[in-house]
Amino acid sequence: MKFVAFERKSEGTGASRRLRNVGKTPGIVYGGEGQPQLIELDHNALWHALKKEAFHSSILDMELGGKSNKVLLRDVQYHPFRQQVQHIDFQRVDANTRLHMKVPVHYTGAEESDAIKLDHCLVNPVMTELDVSCLPADLPEFIEVDLSGLKKGMTLTLKDIKLPKGVKAVTHGKPNPVLVSVVVPAAEESAEAAAGAEGAAAAPAADAKAAAPAKGGKEAAKPAAKAPAAKK
Repeated sequence: MKFVAFERKSEGTGASRRLRNVGKTPGIVYGGEGQPQLIELDHNALWHALKKEAFHSSILDMELGGKSNKVLLRDVQYHPFRQQVQHIDFQRVDANTRLHMKVPVHYTGAEESDAIKLDHCLVNPVMTELDVSCLPADLPEFIEVDLSGLKKGMTLTLKDIKLPKGVKAVTHGKPNPVLVSVVVPAAEESAEAAAGAEGAAAAPAADAKAAAPAKGGKEAAKPAAKAPAAKK
């Protein structure tokens, strides 16, 4: 994805305010072998670019002074209530240095899974992005995960998916985080719980009924004792 930046000669709060007043956004690009460099960008073009997922998660081609630079978006500062970008930071990319980035996770195929089609469960994405480490050339724009094999009660973890070649997940102490969980709807859980409670209550009642003597049983069939005959 390409964008155009211009060299910024003035710095400071006052200079940045003047830039914003004329529709520009102050920024900086740093890293790599070069020195940090002040830049400015057209605000409207930047605002629309920031709405695109690729602008946040992929290597960008920044045209600056007639030269192309490979950079990554590192920080954006927005105005508290206006639709305005206050400042933006980019980092130069070294082709031979591994980088760390948060990459979006795109889930597909959930509607075709047994969990939804047969059991009417809810598929709950726990993670929508993944922190990865890779060389710039291997950085994916997003990671796609197929959910068509989900079943009721299933949990999908990091070890259940295959990452793109050259890409490693950075889990920050969690070796196998959960990506997706399958949740039974609350109404169905309530119905199952109620059915279980009724079954549990019915069992003692059935036992008590079986233990009680039946009418017309052996005890009822015993003949009544004869009264002693009167003496003549």
